[in-house]
Amino acid sequence: MIKLSRLLESVNIIEARNHKDMEIGGLAYHSGKVCPGDLFVCIMGYLTDGHLYIPQAVAKGAAAMVVERFDDNCSLPQYKVADSRQALAALSDAFYGHPSQKLNMIGITATNGKTSTTFMTNSILQAHGLNTGIIGTVMVRYGSFTEPSVLTTPESLDLQRHLASMVQSDVTHVVMEVSSSALELNRVDNVDFDIVAFNNISREHIDLHGSFEDYYNSKASLIRNASPSGWAVLNLDDKYSAALATQTRAKVLTYGVENGDGHLSCTRLDLTTGRARFGVEIRKPFTANGIEYRPCEFDIELSIPGYHSVYNSMAAIAIGLLCGVPVPTIAKGLKAFEGVERRFQFIYEDDFRIIDDHFANAGNINVTLETLNFMEYNSLNIVYAIRGGRGPITNQENAETIVKWASRLGLREITATLSRSHVTKKDMVTEEEKDVFLRVMDEAGIRVSLFEELPDAIAFALDKVQPGDVLLLAGCQGMDFGAQIALEQLCRLRPSLDRQKLFAPLKNRVAGITSPELILHQGRQGN
Repeated sequence: MIKLSRLLESVNIIEARNHKDMEIGGLAYHSGKVCPGDLFVCIMGYLTDGHLYIPQAVAKGAAAMVVERFDDNCSLPQYKVADSRQALAALSDAFYGHPSQKLNMIGITATNGKTSTTFMTNSILQAHGLNTGIIGTVMVRYGSFTEPSVLTTPESLDLQRHLASMVQSDVTHVVMEVSSSALELNRVDNVDFDIVAFNNISREHIDLHGSFEDYYNSKASLIRNASPSGWAVLNLDDKYSAALATQTRAKVLTYGVENGDGHLSCTRLDLTTGRARFGVEIRKPFTANGIEYRPCEFDIELSIPGYHSVYNSMAAIAIGLLCGVPVPTIAKGLKAFEGVERRFQFIYEDDFRIIDDHFANAGNINVTLETLNFMEYNSLNIVYAIRGGRGPITNQENAETIVKWASRLGLREITATLSRSHVTKKDMVTEEEKDVFLRVMDEAGIRVSLFEELPDAIAFALDKVQPGDVLLLAGCQGMDFGAQIALEQLCRLRPSLDRQKLFAPLKNRVAGITSPELILHQGRQGN
């Protein structure tokens, strides 16, 4: 419980109606979750306006309202603010006692690799014996608590509640993904970050932000608004990340895989097996956490494949050093990390290899195909789930990126699918999206075998694969079920395979665990 007057000190009240001080038992921004004695904050959502639900909040027992416009039919205390999302973040932080100030907060943003970098960093910190919390696309996890994520970065009230619980659980370090939406919608306002990282950016979520410039500025705000006492970790191989070195008050630590001018540089990179072995050279001295780091070189070996994993690990290494983790422990933590599902994940390695990859956008496709360009194999077979519900521009850019690599990878044909029965309504491929993909492939002279259904496309590709080949299951929502389908089909083709061993890579998978029938039902209901 907290006095309303004390809680309201955290926000700028433009005008008040029916003011009355009282004890507040909680906060809510969803009318269905209001408990008696709560302060209800009316926020604007993508689909609706919280002000429309004031009557429901009153009926549930709300004690007062924070609004952007007054409701003349409501007799409860109402407090008008300029931006209710900013207010929700500030009120939540105050209600829970400013929990991020009691934690070592690490925020990571990127178009590609936020999830993997977050999990890599967490593995390094846990190898050092630290009690950690993790917040991101896959889950919120700390101690014995695990909750599947609804948003990459939770709404500010939910985020502050989790952080307060982490404090109570004696967590010391929190590693979290920070999405562009979270930054634009004020979800991480009032979070006291100690370390922030900007790994990369490419064209994505333009529909939400309106333009690439607005998308970039949303992500860049994590770095630009960083505290002078904090650190910003920047990737010199990405020009947008590198440009932020002069746009932040934070201390800056830079790294590069191709650019050797940063504090940390990747050397002796070996990706012949798909799993990287490389050296990390500290080229410029720096002091962090009371430790002076001087020029030296150390070896890193990853258990997960991918050229992009090298970039993700370089960011995680930088964060580990800033947290005072010894180099041998950093190496141990990275070696122990076995990956995040559908991020260049090896799901079968025998006479040929099956790799499952998210393949979301041009940036992601580039690093995936660049990794394959480093690897040794006979032929590359791709089953690509055309990306539905993202518009023709995204699909044209994805197709053009595949074409750019085709000659280097010896790619003359591709299997494509619309995944009709394995996506929700919002992810259905439109005629425009299909046509633009086929046009780009045709103009490049790449033959496309197109299938309506995902199982048919995978069966077609499995029938063609030969010993020594790579079969890449590529795509976002349309390929979430691909690994499960491929291994089931492989079981039928080769009954002697040990099923338990075969499906081990999918043991803790989240994507593709719901039945297609349920997905279709949910899609029809608009859930």
